[in-house]
Amino acid sequence: MLKLSRYMKPFLFGLIMTVVLLFIQAMCDLNLPNLMSDIVNVGIQQSGIVNAAPEALSEQSMAMITAFMNDDGKKTAEDFYNLIENPDKAVYPLAAGAVYELKQTDKHQRDLLDAVFDDAAVKLLQASGNSVGGMLSDGQAGVVVTRIFYTEIGKDTTAMQQSYIVRVGLIMLLITFIAGSCAALVSYSLSRISTGFARDLRKNIFGRIQFFSHYEMDKFSTASLITRCTNDVTQMQSFMIMGVRMLCFAPIMGIGGIIMALRKAVSMGWIIALAVIVLMCLIVLAVIIAMPKFKVIQKLVDRLNLVSRENLSGLMVIRAFNTEEHEKKRFDEANKDLNTTGLFINRVMAFLMPAITLIMNGVMLLVVWVGAHEIDNAVVQVGDMMAFLQYAMQIIMSFMMFSMVFIFLPRASVSGERIAEVLKTEAKINDPEDPAEFDGKIKGLVEFKNVSFKYKGAEADAVTDISFTALPGKTTAIIGATGAGKSTLANLLLRFYDVTDGQILVDGLDIRSVKQADLREKIGYTPQKSILFSGDISSNISYGTKADEPQIKEAAEIAQAMDFIDEREEKFAAEIAQGGANVSGGQKQRLSIARSIIKKPEILLFDDSFSALDFKTDANLRKAIKQSGIDSTKIVIAQRVGTIMDAEQIIVMEDGRITGIGTHAELMRSCPVYAEIASSQLGITEDGSHA
Repeated sequence: MLKLSRYMKPFLFGLIMTVVLLFIQAMCDLNLPNLMSDIVNVGIQQSGIVNAAPEALSEQSMAMITAFMNDDGKKTAEDFYNLIENPDKAVYPLAAGAVYELKQTDKHQRDLLDAVFDDAAVKLLQASGNSVGGMLSDGQAGVVVTRIFYTEIGKDTTAMQQSYIVRVGLIMLLITFIAGSCAALVSYSLSRISTGFARDLRKNIFGRIQFFSHYEMDKFSTASLITRCTNDVTQMQSFMIMGVRMLCFAPIMGIGGIIMALRKAVSMGWIIALAVIVLMCLIVLAVIIAMPKFKVIQKLVDRLNLVSRENLSGLMVIRAFNTEEHEKKRFDEANKDLNTTGLFINRVMAFLMPAITLIMNGVMLLVVWVGAHEIDNAVVQVGDMMAFLQYAMQIIMSFMMFSMVFIFLPRASVSGERIAEVLKTEAKINDPEDPAEFDGKIKGLVEFKNVSFKYKGAEADAVTDISFTALPGKTTAIIGATGAGKSTLANLLLRFYDVTDGQILVDGLDIRSVKQADLREKIGYTPQKSILFSGDISSNISYGTKADEPQIKEAAEIAQAMDFIDEREEKFAAEIAQGGANVSGGQKQRLSIARSIIKKPEILLFDDSFSALDFKTDANLRKAIKQSGIDSTKIVIAQRVGTIMDAEQIIVMEDGRITGIGTHAELMRSCPVYAEIASSQLGITEDGSHA
């Protein structure tokens, strides 16, 4: 997937901001248990009294507590308190005499003072015969004594408790709001980033495919390319939404949770260590089992798409040969293979959830059990144990989130590799770095000079030593048996493939020396298999041009398409279904021919484009082209002699070689292959008489 990282550059700032927001959200979530611990420990157990050193105490209480301090402690207490002879009765209503008030102190000074008072408070409680003093954790003894001091001078501890709980509670609400806002912004940001990333990825894949030659199209099946452009990109998009959040958020929560938990109760840290070890073993085991299957599942999706595409495109043939059950079986096999693999992966990953839940519940029980003994031994406070429990849950949840990454990551990684394979595939046929340009002096001259071509992986050449010239304004016909190499010549002229040997010249320039766009701009091509696009008749005829309505109508008339167009109520606005499913084969061919004619190209290339036409329409079409004044070079590939009899030059091919060149009459006398074809189709002999 790192190979696709460059496509993240436009979203880098948004991604950085998302990570920052995730960090803020994690910090907020990590501080909530700590604040909850403060509410329990300080707000409830300590009545909102935070410090062991009181903010005010009576003169008698100061004398009593300092009696349990050493000389340094007494000096510290004297330095940080002011004696108020006449205290305010509104603040200290029960004060019987002078009151000591705490001076302004910084955190270090306050911590030092708290330690002094707490140590003295423990000694005071022990001296009074109170065994609780030795069982209280650090700071609690001082708080117990401070509460007594406050009661003595009439300070409202209930109001202090309520104020503390409300204040900390409001802070928790604020932090929760910030965390929620960050979560919402993260979701919004990741949605924009992932959809934008997927959009750009699909655009780049589609753009790269547009420049693929037949070499690359032969390497990738159509079904596989569709899967890579849709399903694989969707996998990457899903990973962007979920994976980025989990990869960033889970480690912060896991590491932060461990640090915060150990700060609360280091004595119970072994519980977290045990849970982490068990979780890691569980996740690694699941990944080892499931990872190989992730590499298989996308290929199975390709296979399912291939079977589905073949069934949908060949539906009529399937019905005609009554092979519906056979095709159902093929689809069922592909579907079951995908289903079985998917179920295996889901079962392995589904096992993680209850296993992690079991670990989570076990950790909860262990924390409560061990924590109760720690509280009893005054090692930790109740709030700290509760916070530790929440941190333990956060740590386990972070590992659960991290385990979810292993569900998305392997499949997304496989999808990323498949996408990168398409994007890194360079088209074998490219424009030259310094392309030549057609000067326009010659228009439509086509020359094949000793052209040979062999398909990749083939043992023998498809065409060998082909040489001929097609002149402007003339018709050059190519005829031969199926597999003779006729369509290969058309593909070579359009530079869908490059010749293995020899060269093809158009207007005196080698077609490999000019831009492909410039070459194809000169050619009006009607393929052997007519292709129509969803839209209407008008858009299909004018495809690739900016023709107006009169030009569209003229092209349709030449192509003999007006008879069925006039039958439709919408005329040229009549809808064409996807793939031309709502028109016949002959109508498809005529619309395809009209699309070539409307370009008014210098070269008209018809690759067996009259095969679906009846003899009358065929003759009318050829007559219309001749009468229209189109002076293009016309290259007609056909299997019917009747279609090409009037051509100025007929090229006869057999087994990839030229066996004869000439007019119809010349070939009937000099070319046995052509004479045999003509005799079988027209029933005439070499001297022109009927057999």
